[in-house]
Amino acid sequence: MTGSMPTIRPYRLGDGPAVIGILTDSEPWKTLGYHAADWQPLFAPLPVGREGFVIETGRTVAGIALVAPRVLLGDYLELLAVAPAARGQGLGRQLLARVEEIVFGRVKNLFVCVSDFNEGARRFYASHGYEVIGPLPDLLVRGRAEILMRKTKGPVRGEK
Repeated sequence: MTGSMPTIRPYRLGDGPAVIGILTDSEPWKTLGYHAADWQPLFAPLPVGREGFVIETGRTVAGIALVAPRVLLGDYLELLAVAPAARGQGLGRQLLARVEEIVFGRVKNLFVCVSDFNEGARRFYASHGYEVIGPLPDLLVRGRAEILMRKTKGPVRGEK
């Protein structure tokens, strides 16, 4: 990746091929058996109501975040991925921070699921204040669990 400052912007339809390339080359989706054809319907265009954000270095899409609003009295970070060649540069942290800024401007909870075998993702989210809620066994594939995690700014009702 280039040395230019990364920028975060809304997802555009033309980003689909780059985003799908990132996802098909990344865990946990490789282990879970996802292929480009599985991602195509999600990114051409985004389903109604979903919000997508990409992080670019130079003119290269280096990461994606996809948010589904209004889930469990909060929003759900459906996926966050950084291209393998761009990892270790803080791009995931920057992209997550931008998503949180947007989400916590409207709701008090942000949820995410991570695969039980994806220790790196679990550490990443825990280091950013996400707590484990519990496992969702056999959600994506038999024999594996997705671990539901949440970051919260407090209860939905009560003190402000």
